[in-house]
Amino acid sequence: MTDMSYLDGNMLDGPLREVFAVDVSGATGRCASCGATGPMAGLRVYSHAPGLVARCPACAEVMLRLVRGPDRAWLDLRGTTFLQVPLPPA
Repeated sequence: MTDMSYLDGNMLDGPLREVFAVDVSGATGRCASCGATGPMAGLRVYSHAPGLVARCPACAEVMLRLVRGPDRAWLDLRGTTFLQVPLPPA
């Protein structure tokens, strides 16, 4: 039996564009390592690597990695269990 009730990932384009079009420094994240929750602006960001590495201020584990190339970017949020982004009222 085939489940035909799903849509493909292209439908995420609009909703995710809304989320990533906001100032993420005002977002709240939770560290996957220690569970600390706080604003992304409170992370300790190191730029000495070929990209940006953001660490939890409580336990110093990596929460976010961002590497930019000339025509693309790679975002790794493995160290973040969630990212709560405030949106303007609809």
